[in-house]
Amino acid sequence: TLASASSSSDSETGGASPPPRKKHRASVAEGAGETGASTDLVGLSAVVLGFTSFPSPRAVSTICRNPHRVTNISIYNMQANGAGQGQNSELSCLNSAQNGESSTAGGAHSNGLLSSTNNGTTVTTNNGVPSSGNSVVSTGTTLGSETGSSMKKKKRLSQSDEDVIRLIGQHLHGLGLNQTVDLLMQESGCRLEHPSATKFRNHVMEGEWDKAESDLNELRTLMHSPNAIVRMKFLLLQQKYLEYLEDGKVLEALHVLRAELTPLKYNTERIHVLSGYLMCSHSDDLRAKAEWEGKGLSSRSKLLDKLQTYLPPSVMLPPRRLQTLLRQAVELQRDRCLYHNTKLDSSLESVSLLVDHVCSRKQFPCYTQQILTEHCNEVWFCKFSNDGTKLASGSKDTTVIIWQVDPETHQLKQLKTLEGHAYGVSYLAWSPDDAYLIACGPDDCSELWLWNVQTGELRTKMSQSHEDSLTSVAWNPDGKRFVTGGQRGQFYQCDLDGNLLDSWEGVRVQCLWCLSDSKTVLASDTHQRIRGYNFEDLTDRNIVQEDHPIMSFTVSKNGRLALLNVATQGVHLWDLQDRVLVRKYQGVTQGFYTIHSCFGGHNEDFIASGSEDHKVYIWHKRSELPIAELTGHTRTVNCVSWNPMLPGLMASASDDGTVRVWGPAPFSDSQDAEGLSECCSMDS
Repeated sequence: TLASASSSSDSETGGASPPPRKKHRASVAEGAGETGASTDLVGLSAVVLGFTSFPSPRAVSTICRNPHRVTNISIYNMQANGAGQGQNSELSCLNSAQNGESSTAGGAHSNGLLSSTNNGTTVTTNNGVPSSGNSVVSTGTTLGSETGSSMKKKKRLSQSDEDVIRLIGQHLHGLGLNQTVDLLMQESGCRLEHPSATKFRNHVMEGEWDKAESDLNELRTLMHSPNAIVRMKFLLLQQKYLEYLEDGKVLEALHVLRAELTPLKYNTERIHVLSGYLMCSHSDDLRAKAEWEGKGLSSRSKLLDKLQTYLPPSVMLPPRRLQTLLRQAVELQRDRCLYHNTKLDSSLESVSLLVDHVCSRKQFPCYTQQILTEHCNEVWFCKFSNDGTKLASGSKDTTVIIWQVDPETHQLKQLKTLEGHAYGVSYLAWSPDDAYLIACGPDDCSELWLWNVQTGELRTKMSQSHEDSLTSVAWNPDGKRFVTGGQRGQFYQCDLDGNLLDSWEGVRVQCLWCLSDSKTVLASDTHQRIRGYNFEDLTDRNIVQEDHPIMSFTVSKNGRLALLNVATQGVHLWDLQDRVLVRKYQGVTQGFYTIHSCFGGHNEDFIASGSEDHKVYIWHKRSELPIAELTGHTRTVNCVSWNPMLPGLMASASDDGTVRVWGPAPFSDSQDAEGLSECCSMDS
């Protein structure tokens, strides 16, 4: 609304005359106070509004008041987004202050100040009273040009800007800030959703099913899939049917089932299930059998979420779209974070959206926490128990040491020493329940030891022949059987007492692993391959083929990925399902020594391996370059084990006779604690 006040003498009222106004040298209306002034003002309004042709006003009225005569000129009704598209007309108000920028062009109003125009002259008034003193004077030409420049500043919103405004509007609407949403949509010229969709939403939430069904006919032309209408109608009628049943209106529910749902000829199996609900004796029984929350806003909101999936986002936004996008952004940042090693929280409550997600290397197990020196010779193997409470280490000194992990300090303390392995211990395997531990020796060892971890007693010492070589072992997931073998052609399946259950002739085994199906055993052999062997139907198949000897391998918890240490090549990652080489990890020095690598960290996102250059290498599963190189050992690192329950705890065994325990950086003051939030580059 553009309010224009014309000047007039107040001799009739007897009041004091207003102070004389300065006459502009280029005044548009020379005949101020004449009958043509109102016409000029109307024309001026057209110039100010930037119309090329004079629009027809809804109302042009002249209201005479004493002591002043005020001419109010027009409210124009402009269609938003074009007429003829079934969209609601909105009242558009042109203000000279656009997006917080003030202009003298169109009469800005703020805090009760209203700008009025008289014969091309702009006078600032307060609550209708002319201000005394200096008045802002401008020609109609100046007004038109300044308004035109102001109009040019307001650019048309891009599609992405409109999408963002709609997303913000939906979020604010979910918070109950409906007036804010209305103001946002009015000022931006956008709409939150199609008017037909708004009607549909309201009718669904109010349980007016006949009207909601009628709304579907209006939405039909806006939908991409013609079959979607049938599905949406089915969901509506299903809710209607269940609410009738809950209210005890059995006849009405039966009518919906027979006369409305069945004729749709859609999902007849579900209709049979729905018909069974007629036999429910009370509403609690109905809600339990239908897995339904009952009549009310909760179940209707869930229904609306399902219905929205069939509507194009231009008509109705998917539910909680902004939260979904933010959650995806947070998850993507976490996935790309090289050092992220904690449980993923899918909610947005635990993170700040104001900063990017960053994990520091100081939070990663890259720092020596403890050096275990109880072995008196080379340490060939180490392995954490499945529950993460113990660590077993095997050495050339013929002993196995069981270490207890303190759950608070993560310090390791010697628990038991298992002796008598004449050839030394080169491989260890915990039973699925951690009750037993099997120890194997090097190539010339024909014996296998099965220990009771709790009592420290030897349950079984197995040897089929003095010519055997039992260098590797793997537990069946049932915990009652295990397989063992070696490079001299032995491949056995035995029970806990060492009794031979099955054998496979002619397989020179380097390393073994039992899959979770309790049937398939993976074995790497001297032909540079990994094959799957089924002891039940005595079938085998090739899975992995390398060009160099496979010294050892391990399998991820889900059985999908295998991590291979390949002679002279390093660490390779294979997909066992697709039977393809996924990645070759760089940096590690691998000759013909047997080095054992492992998956580790939360969700097994990381890979760690020893190396002949005395280092421990850590990679993110998706990155070929190492993210950490850990120094400290003085000879070849034979084995690395990552605690399966404590992602920040790792152990490595070396020919230097020590086991090193790795953890996050210790901090003793607030500065170190604050440093954990900083992202550190890889160092040694």
